[in-house]
Amino acid sequence: MAAKSGALRSSAPLFAALGDETRLRLVARLCEGGPQSIARLTAGTKITRQAVTKHLLVLADAGLVRGVRQGRESRWAVEPDQLEVARRYLDLISEQWTERLEALEQHLESMPNASTKTTRQRKNPA
Repeated sequence: MAAKSGALRSSAPLFAALGDETRLRLVARLCEGGPQSIARLTAGTKITRQAVTKHLLVLADAGLVRGVRQGRESRWAVEPDQLEVARRYLDLISEQWTERLEALEQHLESMPNASTKTTRQRKNPA
């Protein structure tokens, strides 16, 4: 359990960074289009370059993107290793939910006539 708790603590900044719609869109754009400048990331949006820069710095602090200076511009790229960490953690949660739902289903199926008893009790409250 301690290992899972540690993983949860270390993954929290990652999911906090991805929890913002603008940052999530930036990650998606970087995944689709590869490394991009801030000018390119803001093109066609109503978001200022300063706002995009702030969002990219939050993503960089979480290890999700990295900026590489090229002349006067920085080109930003996704860090695939961190996205893989997020995917593995979500897969773990999904497996846990599947196991719990299967256990609940088995428990409910093991209860003979549970729905029939409840229906009879409502009709005859003697």
